[in-house]
Amino acid sequence: MKRDILDFGSELRRRRSEKKITLDTLSKQVFCSQSHLSKVETGKTKANLRLGRLCDNALEANGELAALIEEDEPMGKRPADTTSIFGLPAPPSHFVGRPQELKSIADHLSGELKGSLCVISGMAGVGKTALALQGAWASSEYFPDGCFFLDFSETSPHSTREVLSSLLQLIGVPEERLPSRPDALANLWRSRARDKRLLLVLDNVRCAADVAPLLSSDPGCKVIVTSQKRLSALDEATHVPVGVLTDTEAGALFRTAGGERAACAPEAAGRAVVEYCGRLPLAVRIVAARLRSGSMRSVAELEVRLSHEAHRLELLDDGDRSVAAALTVSCHCLSGEQRRVLALLALHPGPGIDLHDVAVLADMDPLRVATLVDSLADAHLVTHESSRRVSMHGLVRQFARVELLAHLTVEEQHAALRRLLEHGLRLAVAADKLLTPQRFRPPVVLDDFPEGAWAFSDRAAGVLWLESEWRSLVALCETAAELGLHSLCWQLAFALRDFFFLTKRWGPWIETHTRAVESARTSGARTWLAISLSNLGVAHSDRGDLTMAVGYFQQALVLYQELGDDDGVVNSVSNLAWAELYLGEYENSMDGLRTALKYYRRTENRRNAAITLRGIALLEAELQLCPSAVEHAQQARAEFHALGLELDAVMSVNCAAWAHFQSGDYRAATAGYKEALALAESCASSYEGARALTGLGIISWARGRHEAATELWSRADALYGGLEPVMLGEARVRLAS
Repeated sequence: MKRDILDFGSELRRRRSEKKITLDTLSKQVFCSQSHLSKVETGKTKANLRLGRLCDNALEANGELAALIEEDEPMGKRPADTTSIFGLPAPPSHFVGRPQELKSIADHLSGELKGSLCVISGMAGVGKTALALQGAWASSEYFPDGCFFLDFSETSPHSTREVLSSLLQLIGVPEERLPSRPDALANLWRSRARDKRLLLVLDNVRCAADVAPLLSSDPGCKVIVTSQKRLSALDEATHVPVGVLTDTEAGALFRTAGGERAACAPEAAGRAVVEYCGRLPLAVRIVAARLRSGSMRSVAELEVRLSHEAHRLELLDDGDRSVAAALTVSCHCLSGEQRRVLALLALHPGPGIDLHDVAVLADMDPLRVATLVDSLADAHLVTHESSRRVSMHGLVRQFARVELLAHLTVEEQHAALRRLLEHGLRLAVAADKLLTPQRFRPPVVLDDFPEGAWAFSDRAAGVLWLESEWRSLVALCETAAELGLHSLCWQLAFALRDFFFLTKRWGPWIETHTRAVESARTSGARTWLAISLSNLGVAHSDRGDLTMAVGYFQQALVLYQELGDDDGVVNSVSNLAWAELYLGEYENSMDGLRTALKYYRRTENRRNAAITLRGIALLEAELQLCPSAVEHAQQARAEFHALGLELDAVMSVNCAAWAHFQSGDYRAATAGYKEALALAESCASSYEGARALTGLGIISWARGRHEAATELWSRADALYGGLEPVMLGEARVRLAS
């Protein structure tokens, strides 16, 4: 018996009310607007078969609700536009990771998130298309009326007419019925998509304008877009940014895509390969395919080939896929100004760069540079680490060096690097003066530097800047040497010396001063050679490499003697005496320290005199002259405090505590180490804090409290692991416990 159109609507409302489901909830479940469902229930609009079946499933009507529509459909006369097209390419093979991104896509497609559009954006080769297809396939059952995949890289720029025409023909609209105007095509598409559950995957979209005509307000029509740009103008979209893979994910992709050779390779070699690939999925897939196909015989060979940065991009090209080609597409829409800034960024040798440094490199207004960098970030060619700092992926940097720097003259490149070096040096000097204001500084050769320097507000601000920039400054020191800007090289190394002493970063300290020594020798700057040799010796001494330290100190001493530099001679004598203290040559050490102390007092060098006095206190503690050691350490502390040198003061407090421990006065030693621990925290010295904790630990051990000692030593290791027993008595006693 044929029913009229009111029957379905009335039954739909009755069953919905019975299950206490609101129109809003049902509309989300059947991907249909609330207003349309309301009209169906009141009989103002007729429901189609698709909606009938969806409502039947949602309300668990066992086919009874859908039958009301099915009986109303004449047999054999299904409309052409109900033909379901499933055009998604095969899901990606060897897909790994991306759990959070896949959840966002799933929430979008299931209706958990509002809106019809999901934008997946990221740098070229990061796996946006694979992610979109993985998410689309996982949710394809939600879209029985069709799933479509369209690659915008195959269309002319900003031309959506052909895309709309193709879609309309796919859902049954004859070509002759297609209107000529693009906006009319969009109207027809939205009309035909109404009340359907459709999924569009639009790959490689260039701009927001390409997408807008394809969007429908109907909740059943969902769109996934992939783009190398953020497409921020699509502000109603669910935005899913995609970064490079994690170490674990990149390793898993390489092992599964690379076949047996990759799966059986040593873990360290596989990790090195994926790091050379920057954990970029496209790069990892290309090298994995090379290994699987046999063009690379082993992972070890692959690692060696990839280690040569100059040829890395060539290796990441298998004829069909290419990292360089993908990045070229990213750069197509850049303006000349944007290309220049990206090229200059590739010159920066450090891992990250402050926006002010970008302005110095480009010789441009900082506000203009910030705008240009933002546009590069929108294209995923740089990444914002913070509001003031950006970084470049290694392969983007190499691409910019190969493809973009060629458009800048060598003179322009060198001028940019010199500006950056001068800027970095001046800031390092300003920060260093706040770090150790009493430190002796030789006349600085500033070449043609402009007057003035950016001033930090206080010591903490200077230390914070050095903490964020030291890696870049070390790289710039190397760059200065390579460019033959030798004075900038040795000055930069000198400016970083006390920061590396504070943080105990001996590796970069030695690296920069080794370069400084080479530069000073090359340019014949004997005074700076002596200074750099001396500081290189201090680095080795502070690390416990005493034999090497003595060699550098002796070279510096000879140079200072030849130069007739009395200060330099005495400083070298003092440095040798400190090394002899740690080597156990106590008599020679005492002679040298006393000679230095007499000279520093005569020349009113209060800082060096106090440092020497602390050295004498340490030596006296080793000789069991503990009362004298405590007295000298306390004198040194008072002098450092008067000079505002709080780190040196903490070192003196630890020194006095060590002398008390040596004498057996554990109560005084405990008080001293506790005070040193608090002071070390206030001046941000994890090293002296760890020393104090180690001292408290050896006191607990000596008192038989082994559990407490172990806990204190664990805290010390967490604060600063690896205190050198050769340099610290506390570490030596702990080792013997």
